[in-house]
Amino acid sequence: MDNNLISEHVLVHGYRIACGSQGEGEPVVLLHGTPSSSLIWRKVAPRLVDAGYRIHLFDLLGFGLSERPCNPETDTSISAQVLILDKMLEHWQLDRFHLVAHDIGGGIAQRYGVFNPHRLRSLTMIDVVSYDSYPSPRTRQQMQQGLEALIKAPDAVHRAHFREWLLSAVHDKDAFAAGPLETYLDYISGPLGQASFFTHQARHYDPVHTLEIAARLPELGRLPVQLIWGAEDTWQVLDWAKRLHEAIPNSKLTVLNKCAHFAPEDQPEKIADLLLAFMQEV
Repeated sequence: MDNNLISEHVLVHGYRIACGSQGEGEPVVLLHGTPSSSLIWRKVAPRLVDAGYRIHLFDLLGFGLSERPCNPETDTSISAQVLILDKMLEHWQLDRFHLVAHDIGGGIAQRYGVFNPHRLRSLTMIDVVSYDSYPSPRTRQQMQQGLEALIKAPDAVHRAHFREWLLSAVHDKDAFAAGPLETYLDYISGPLGQASFFTHQARHYDPVHTLEIAARLPELGRLPVQLIWGAEDTWQVLDWAKRLHEAIPNSKLTVLNKCAHFAPEDQPEKIADLLLAFMQEV
């Protein structure tokens, strides 16, 4: 499955970043998570464009169609991705914008919002990491085998494990399997993708990046903040949504039924509707 949202590649700190922009109007920046890419916004972004917004998105460094750095010491953590976001905003010449984030994109968004609240028109976080909500017990147990062993696992074993893992992120498993599942798998499998996933993604599942700013989350209450969560999310369970909701004054929480962690896959129309209603209020 092609990612038609990606239309160009730019150099950021010497690394190639895949990105795209569409539409006219107020700017909206979409941040994806792991193990994902901007592909996850393919059914949400067109609705925003049709409603008169200009969407901007990119694949995080080490993810999707962006560069996978050869040097394993390259920092692709949540904090490092904030610096990539800064440069992308400069590339797009954006001053103030709506920010929408999913999964670890939410960790990036929390840090950005705490340190740059004047830049945000609104903030929407969808099934995001926070506090020490990650890595999940399952991922932590897997990583105890050591990254080197995981990197060298046979491709068939790796793909089978992650096919089952990705399917656990959606409510409608048949639709996901018939649609984008193999593309998600391709990004994190094969000679490049498998090693890159563990080096650039799993290796940096460190809650220090969200814990560092956890005490400052109430400051986000100065902004319009919306939380959207899948009722069936087993990766970031609903308790984390409630904790964020309580921490951020005046935040709005919507829980979607028939929806798991990959909410933009399960309920793209409802998410687009919620985004449009929220952004039009501010």
